[in-house]
Parts: sequence; C-alpha cells; structure tokens
Amino acid sequence: MIISGDSRGQQGKVLKILTETNKAIVEGINMVAKHTKPNAKSPQGGIIKKEAPVHVSNLMVLDGSGKATRTGKKMDSKKNKSVRYSKKSGEVIK
Repeated sequence: MIISGDSRGQQGKVLKILTETNKAIVEGINMVAKHTKPNAKSPQGGIIKKEAPVHVSNLMVLDGSGKATRTGKKMDSKKNKSVRYSKKSGEVIK
C-alpha cells in the first residue's frame, strides 16, 4: 500500500525491488509515459505507459485483514526460526 504521494491509498503487488536505490516497482502504481522510437518490437513506436519506482519509505505491508501495518520479527516457537509478524494484529506475514 502506498502511504504518501500522488498514489496515496492505492494498493498493488511489488514486482521488483531496487536495493541499490531503496526503491520498488509496484504494479499499476506511479505510471509514467515513455516515448519510444520505432524498433523491431514496436514498428510504429509511440507512447508506452510503464511503472516508475517508488521509494520504500512510502510503502507499507498489508496484513491478512487487508490493513496497512508495520512489521516486526520474532522467533517462531514451533520451527525455531525468525518470522515477520504484523504489529497491528500480531499474525505472521508470509
């Protein structure tokens, strides 16, 4: 979920994480128009809409109930592994 900017309140699936710039590409969010020259893929050329990166500080994870939440880490007593959990509801995030 986007928490600030022009796309505030919109939700989408994270397609790619750009770790070197701390940005993420989210499906259907922050669409920009890219002008392309004619090439073999698109012989006509023209304007293509594509997603632009969003800074990760403007994103929040959704928990099972569909609400934005902060996340934390805790030890899972059954598997003895560290897992992410929702700070709002306390449930484990997969």
